[in-house]
Amino acid sequence: MRTLLIDLDGTLTDNFEGISRSILHALAELGVRAPPSSALRSCVGPPLRASFSRLLATDDPARIELALAHYRERYAQTGWRENVVYEGIPVVIAALAADGTTLVLCTSKPQPYAERIVAHFDLHRHFASIHGADLEGTLDDKAALVRRLLARERLAPDECTMIGDREHDVRAAHANGVRAVGALWGYGSRDELVAAGADALATAPAELPTALASLRR
Repeated sequence: MRTLLIDLDGTLTDNFEGISRSILHALAELGVRAPPSSALRSCVGPPLRASFSRLLATDDPARIELALAHYRERYAQTGWRENVVYEGIPVVIAALAADGTTLVLCTSKPQPYAERIVAHFDLHRHFASIHGADLEGTLDDKAALVRRLLARERLAPDECTMIGDREHDVRAAHANGVRAVGALWGYGSRDELVAAGADALATAPAELPTALASLRR
């Protein structure tokens, strides 16, 4: 049986508004000038601690954690709702699940938010399990998250494929012996995903079955 490890932000849903506005809220609380939109777009996908370190130009854990606390104040109440499902995702996810594929959510977003979002959009019924990061940051490295997921679900890496829109999705998959399909409708560019070594690319959700089939040939 095939198993797909599927990313959330930039792959299933577009949460740029919720993420960017919550980041701006955190920066304002710290008295930091708002960065350009391009800097905010690069924050969709990677762990937020790394993004705040870059935006604040600091490695001070206390300042980064304070920024994260301000971010979560807004995101937990409002930000997670500022979210839309990409066109075509509900259809392709339902079709893959109906075809006997096991779907597992694998996201750097903290587990409580991930569960809330997929339930809100009625996508949770298609997933066998949901694996998100912890609030403490021990799974900020997505490779560690994938490694724990494989162990907990007792999955063979060569029977799994990761679907994600950023280079860290691809690199995390390959670090664990898992193939990776790059989602070009998200926030990672073609160049980024190719450089990371994506095994296949899909330009739209509807192309996922074809991209997955190309890996089996």
